[in-house]
Amino acid sequence: MKLPRRQFLHLAAGAAALPAVSSIASAQAYPTRQVTIIVGFPVGRGIDLDARLMGQWLSDRLGQPFNVENRTGSGSAVATEAVVRAPADGYTLLFATAANALGPALYPNLKYDFIRDTAPVAGVALPIVMVVGPSSPLQTVADFVAYAKANPTQATIGTTFAGSPVFMASALFKTMTGLQAPLARHSSDAAGITDLLAGKVKTHFAGAGAVTEDIRSGKLRALGVTTLTRFELLPDVPPIADAVPGYEASSWVGVVAPRGAPAEIIETLNREINAGLIEAKVKTRMREIGHVPMPMGAVEFGKWTCRHVRDVVCFKS
Repeated sequence: MKLPRRQFLHLAAGAAALPAVSSIASAQAYPTRQVTIIVGFPVGRGIDLDARLMGQWLSDRLGQPFNVENRTGSGSAVATEAVVRAPADGYTLLFATAANALGPALYPNLKYDFIRDTAPVAGVALPIVMVVGPSSPLQTVADFVAYAKANPTQATIGTTFAGSPVFMASALFKTMTGLQAPLARHSSDAAGITDLLAGKVKTHFAGAGAVTEDIRSGKLRALGVTTLTRFELLPDVPPIADAVPGYEASSWVGVVAPRGAPAEIIETLNREINAGLIEAKVKTRMREIGHVPMPMGAVEFGKWTCRHVRDVVCFKS
């Protein structure tokens, strides 16, 4: 499926295209009451922890409660639809993931278009890691590729559900290496890691937040990261691109508002979130979760999001 160029450019231009509010003074006073941050994942997962960390930071900085509300279901589509249907006043926000942005490109029957219906605020990068069990004889990405070419039916690659950033990263790896290895889809990183440790899959692609501590403790061993450069939390792990030239895949989480939210409110939220992303305690906690603070302007975050959506659509087509 191919998306119109206009949709690709929407997020990049979103902040500039937001309509002016009728009262600039009102936007400057934001917020004057509780703000709700909706998360499409269960309490206690990495995305939820990020949202609660940032919600507390914003509450302290802006003097009003930023409460997190979990609305799970349909791969975060329930949460996303709730936000895009909410008033565009800055009082309902979505803690989104790359899966939200990819959804309309992969599932055309959704009742919203993330690209069209949201305005970018700020984001955090989430590398993806290729891991094996601690007793695996495979030491490098090149080792796995060689094994998979010699044993195509036994070199099962664990991944998550179709359409997720992790799935796309694993599928891209399989395509670029020319491997015939089967992909084993799982409902979550945790389920995939369970199968990996049980020997049901040979390797597994997982979000860094789900595996960083296990890698550090020796429960898992990392073969490579999907970013072009080394991941600062796992500095000894090389990029997969060292063995597969040109390979790159990553994910992100971030805050978005309904399209049409006042530009001044977007600017306030972006400024305060970015202040949190460079604050020592917030930065440390995010790193503990396995996430990398990525302070940038709203338009820049929109461009980042657009690029990743475009790459997936191009990969599909």
